[in-house]
Amino acid sequence: MRNILIVGAGRSASSLIKYLLEKSDLENLHLTIADLSLELAQKKTNKHPNATAIALDLHDVDRRREEIAKADIVISMLPAFLHIELAKDCLTYRKHLVTASYISPEMAALDEEVKKNGLVFMNEIGLDPGIDHMSAMKILDEIRAKGGKIILFESFCGGLVAPESDDNLWNYKFTWNPRNVVLAGQGGAAKFIQEGQYKYIPYNKLFRRTEFMEIEGYGRFEGYANRDSLKYRSVYGLDDALTVFRGTIRRVGYSKAWNMFVELGLTDDSYTIDNSEQMSYREFINSYLPYHPSDSVEIKLRLALNLDQDDIMWDKLMELDIFNPDKIIGLKKATPAQILEKILSDSWDLKEHDKDMIVMYHKFGYELDGVRKEIDSKMVCIGDDQTYTAMAKTVGLPVAIAAIKILKGIISTPGVQMPIEKEVYEPILQELEHYGIVFHEKEVPYTGY
Repeated sequence: MRNILIVGAGRSASSLIKYLLEKSDLENLHLTIADLSLELAQKKTNKHPNATAIALDLHDVDRRREEIAKADIVISMLPAFLHIELAKDCLTYRKHLVTASYISPEMAALDEEVKKNGLVFMNEIGLDPGIDHMSAMKILDEIRAKGGKIILFESFCGGLVAPESDDNLWNYKFTWNPRNVVLAGQGGAAKFIQEGQYKYIPYNKLFRRTEFMEIEGYGRFEGYANRDSLKYRSVYGLDDALTVFRGTIRRVGYSKAWNMFVELGLTDDSYTIDNSEQMSYREFINSYLPYHPSDSVEIKLRLALNLDQDDIMWDKLMELDIFNPDKIIGLKKATPAQILEKILSDSWDLKEHDKDMIVMYHKFGYELDGVRKEIDSKMVCIGDDQTYTAMAKTVGLPVAIAAIKILKGIISTPGVQMPIEKEVYEPILQELEHYGIVFHEKEVPYTGY
């Protein structure tokens, strides 16, 4: 019996656990599902005979190490900052480790010891990062194998609401961590390279500089720049590429509307609002507008944003019920960003029967025999329900598949790593296709400069 310890039984773990339980008899697996909440861990086992639920507090060092010592591989579905203690224990007890999170400097520092012990510490194996790496590297390697020179790489990913559940003017609902949505793009200018020139977009301009793309069967989308598009430039072997750009996908019109919140200052997370607990939504909006003895909050907001009453942007704001004097924020010492998150959650939380959608789009420009060519690669995944969402599938399934491939020795190269080698991405991408995560690749006329 091969023992898999899964630490963290939250939303992202549902498809991961389901997959491993379905494979448990064939692969001779036993799952220990550990979470701070025993009830949550028990729920995820679905009373399967090959799963055991336990309550685990990471601060209980002895218990944590006891469980890791019993495992053959550890899967951490915890927030990124909590991985490192598990990683050190995995090194001590010589256990493989899989996470969906970015490789932190602390994790990277373990690489030499991990290699010495012949262990695989696979990171960045979720959706983004994860499926984006694997699907991009597959095509990049194929282009290079036939002698092509990469001159352009653009990559976009977004968690959205599925078309059948898209029933608001923003064409958006929270499908993952709402806080990350509210704080998107902050912390410095977006950086990328275009036709050999470094480009920067400051936060206050980010949502007014968008690119557009068409996804067959799903219509038109827009993308705004990620904060650092050049993070993986060397990793992907794109140091000589003229254009490297990574972005986030939304439906057309979202970014222009979101920019209203940026202009007003409502996405700021650097200070707290006095008396936020008792403040109404209307009072919160009014606190960002100039005083006027007779103009209403609505009129002042339209003047501040230069909106006509028949502007669709005004309708989008009205839909959020932000002028309601009876809705109370109820958060103590909250930042503007936290209050905005609370307001948006009223309108943007997925309803019981709503489904989510993941869209990923890559554009590869290359030169072969003096001719410039382009490949577009697109993937759309629709969630099943509120438990097995598209986000849970695209984050959890690659993690689960990687864990089994490591246990079976199919993925064997040791070290702290991400899934950019053919040994890793090829078998995982092939298996993901059986679960509806399929990339459609097409040669198109070159659209670069």
